[in-house]
Amino acid sequence: MGKDHPDANLHPEATGLAAKTVQAHSAENDLKLYSGWFCPFVQRVWITLEEKGIQYQYIEVNPYHKPQSLLDMNPRGLVPTLQYQGKPLYESTVLCEFLEEAYPDHTPKLLPEDPYLRARTRIWIDYVGSRIIPAYHRFLQHQGSDGLTEKRTEFLNHLKEFTSEMDPEGPFFLGKEFSLVDIAIAPWANRLWVFDHFKGGLGIPEVGQGGNFEEVWKRWRKWLSAVESRKSVKETLSDKEHYLSIYGRYARDEAQSEAAKAIRVGRGIP
Repeated sequence: MGKDHPDANLHPEATGLAAKTVQAHSAENDLKLYSGWFCPFVQRVWITLEEKGIQYQYIEVNPYHKPQSLLDMNPRGLVPTLQYQGKPLYESTVLCEFLEEAYPDHTPKLLPEDPYLRARTRIWIDYVGSRIIPAYHRFLQHQGSDGLTEKRTEFLNHLKEFTSEMDPEGPFFLGKEFSLVDIAIAPWANRLWVFDHFKGGLGIPEVGQGGNFEEVWKRWRKWLSAVESRKSVKETLSDKEHYLSIYGRYARDEAQSEAAKAIRVGRGIP
């Protein structure tokens, strides 16, 4: 894809707190993260690296001007791609679990030791990928007012179901400990403002107006506050203004990312 590609005019680098994180990881390292500062799938892996204090080299990629070094490792040219001991790995949830397993001495542990809880964690990570993220995109990419309420309701229902499965006290999904379930959804939770900006509001009820779901939304707010204030999350986010043009293209259903194209034709996100 050349410079005339409609999505190519991206801000070229991370800003805000994320820029400082990039700078701290610019030196040569055997572990390389091929990244796009704006990409929520990248942010999952980036949060995991920061949480566990793993040393890595951050390499910024404009996905519409893919460097040959990335294509040599991942023919699809998608980010995040991790280069580990000269070998490629990709798929964000796979990468998060890989980092947990490949660096066992790095803490915190982001998957529970208990086999049942570990399996349950994977169930709800899958729910984020198969239900919440597609519904987020269907809502954001929907055009016109007809059917928008249904798309909003579908998305909120998935958030309610997810929240209903959280540990009652929290603040995180599994309880006091931050885990890969939280990381799986955190980037999209930090991008919920797009619905206020582009789609007339997210639709989560105000405090005291949640009706039968008041406690669910109270629990969601507690979770969201804890995740938004997490150091690793804040330090992998750029300034909001630079996300606006990117998410504006999604909101007008003009984006040409693989995720956007999949939603447009009714396929699952790749």
